[in-house]
Amino acid sequence: MKISITPRWAIQAPSHDTITPAIDATMLIQLLTNIQISGSIASAGRSMGLSYRHVWGLLRDAEQVLGATLITKHPGHGTYLSDLANLLIQADKRIVARLAPTLESLASELEAELRKALPTEGAVLRLCASHGFAVETMLNMMREKDLLVEVRYRNSTEALAALANADCDMAGFHVPVGTFQQQAIEQYMRWLSPGHMLIHLATRRQGLFTARDNPHGINGLKDLTRKDIRFVNRQNGSGTRMLMEMMLKKQRISPHKITGFETAEFTHAAVAAYIASGMADVGFGIETAAHRFGLHFIPLAEERYFFAVRKTALDLSTVQDTLSVLRSGRFQAAVSQLPGYESSGAGTVISVQDAFQLAPDRPKGPKQIA
Repeated sequence: MKISITPRWAIQAPSHDTITPAIDATMLIQLLTNIQISGSIASAGRSMGLSYRHVWGLLRDAEQVLGATLITKHPGHGTYLSDLANLLIQADKRIVARLAPTLESLASELEAELRKALPTEGAVLRLCASHGFAVETMLNMMREKDLLVEVRYRNSTEALAALANADCDMAGFHVPVGTFQQQAIEQYMRWLSPGHMLIHLATRRQGLFTARDNPHGINGLKDLTRKDIRFVNRQNGSGTRMLMEMMLKKQRISPHKITGFETAEFTHAAVAAYIASGMADVGFGIETAAHRFGLHFIPLAEERYFFAVRKTALDLSTVQDTLSVLRSGRFQAAVSQLPGYESSGAGTVISVQDAFQLAPDRPKGPKQIA
């Protein structure tokens, strides 16, 4: 059983217009996207199973409600979208990027509730992790194998806290490589103990996002303090924001001098969508998100992504099934194709001490974990 929840929105005429029906924006966005790809209204309609007449009717109705044109036709050169049409597409991408983690978590919780009322389907892996592209790839492959996963999207600290409280079986968190590793580990030590092991997922690059071709000439963090630059951040408590703040501190850059520093989104994709929509000039996140939204990327750091798991849970069938997916050539090839990701060693199990080259008396985590 798999439940999906997707956003759907509509555009209504002004309140004084009681005749014109609301426009199904979801269908309109799909149509505009297909026109953008094909450059042809007829081709876009065929791909959706719609007649040419139906497509034209949908476009005319939408233009009437909006009071502006959505397309322009150039004989011999195809059909082009107006600025408004492109804005609608970007708005839809931003909606999906912002709501996806919440809706996926809600769907997963609903699945778990329904399973209680249905015949047992099998063991369920309880996963807490941030919303990332390697995690997404893993979950898709697990579901293809009909492996049951209850996922709750949480930042790194929240995920590890859930593991410490036995509220999940695996907790995802990421740690920068090099200069900032020790500082990051210090933030996580309260939740980790010798009773935990780590499963390597991937390494990935973090950096700055700007609009395509970097129109503002952003070169590094110091440019964020410029008066003409608007920044969009990640939410408090996220590992990405923690890394950003550590880098700023090292360069002695005050967050108070950065316009928009307290403007926050909850996923890398949402940050990228925010910039692609022109609502900010620069953000910070993983390279794949920048690539998917056609943004310029400036690499600044590399980090490793792990799943923490209790030693006693390693032999659970759900964890072993997960390891099988991570160690598969198919998974590692798929992740390595994600811009900025490297999957070598995925599925490797290692102690906390060995992963971070800690002294023998570390880590000192909560005593209740065994």
